[in-house]
Amino acid sequence: MITIRSVTITALASAVLATTLTGCQFGAAEQDTSPIVIAVDLELSGSAAPVGKAYQRALELKVEQLNASGALGARKIELKVKDNRSDAGESLRNVDDFSKDSRVSALIMGGCNECAVRAVRTINEKKLPTIALAPSSAIASPVADRRYVFKLAPNALDSAAALTGELRRLRIKKAAVLNSEDSYGQEGLAALRSEFSKADIRLVSDQEIKATETDVSEPVSALVDRKPGALVVWTPPEQARLAAAAAQQAKFKGALFFDAMAAEDLFLGASAQSAEKATLIFTQTMVIDDVIATTPAKAARRQWFQNYTARFGGYNGFSSFAADAVQLIADAELRAGGEPGRAGRDGLRDVLETSQMDGLSGPIRMTPDNHSGLMPQALTTLVARGGRWRLAS
Repeated sequence: MITIRSVTITALASAVLATTLTGCQFGAAEQDTSPIVIAVDLELSGSAAPVGKAYQRALELKVEQLNASGALGARKIELKVKDNRSDAGESLRNVDDFSKDSRVSALIMGGCNECAVRAVRTINEKKLPTIALAPSSAIASPVADRRYVFKLAPNALDSAAALTGELRRLRIKKAAVLNSEDSYGQEGLAALRSEFSKADIRLVSDQEIKATETDVSEPVSALVDRKPGALVVWTPPEQARLAAAAAQQAKFKGALFFDAMAAEDLFLGASAQSAEKATLIFTQTMVIDDVIATTPAKAARRQWFQNYTARFGGYNGFSSFAADAVQLIADAELRAGGEPGRAGRDGLRDVLETSQMDGLSGPIRMTPDNHSGLMPQALTTLVARGGRWRLAS
């Protein structure tokens, strides 16, 4: 198996062009013009719609860029999008429908943990290569039971390790945790317990809330009453904003920390005052305008940031994961060299399993033993200053 390495769009386009010219000169088969059809299951309505729509914008922008670049030769990517209404049952029906469409080469799923976990059996039975953008480790592990499922999102263990490292640097010895009751929230709490124990940080209290909770003042007050040096919020974005406001109202004087899944827009809007000086563990692309583009990968991230911002008037942190998912599938299609649709799915899966790329989100490495591709090095520390996220200095 040939290991896939990161390539620029220009280099990839040149390689495709060279192959085409050689084929013409020696009478080889005509250039492939079949579409690369990527099915997409997203939360476009319901409680998770804001993140789902951010993914959709990113997918459409990335596909537009790839199709215009010539990197795919005569082929074009087509997206086939369905709304799962933030409901795992509806998502499973979408996945089943996609799997029966012989034109579909691969599937991208959104940020719903339960949706992706419940779909694993169908995905494997139908042999549909899938990249999920949700963070739960149960989506891609154990690999033996999830051969066709891959994940692109920060891992709880990596996020907890980075967050704990920052607490240690600040010499904070007591922390409290507010986490969502879903699988990723529980996974995060377990990871924090383990990392805190290694760092001799005492977990003074933890509170669990529903991902749809609209009033978190009571659990936050209970945590603040324990006088922790840091309050760690491990929830989706909406609850993170509510928690920041509740902590301010409770006159919390300690440090406020957010896990990666609390990320959302670059500018904090109405949450700016309550989140000021808060720390977020996330990818560098969120603040790439603060970074000097010293490598091709950083230059590509900066260009993506600028293109997304110019098109949509702001930047959403989750967008890079969706764009990287499209890039991985496009690269794998070209490297696999198989027919589109059902006949090519096994070849596509095999290539995805050894994919390596310096993506927009950071370094991505898939292996036969690890289908969760985002590397720990992709995560960094951001700080809320002046109403937006900045790179911590």
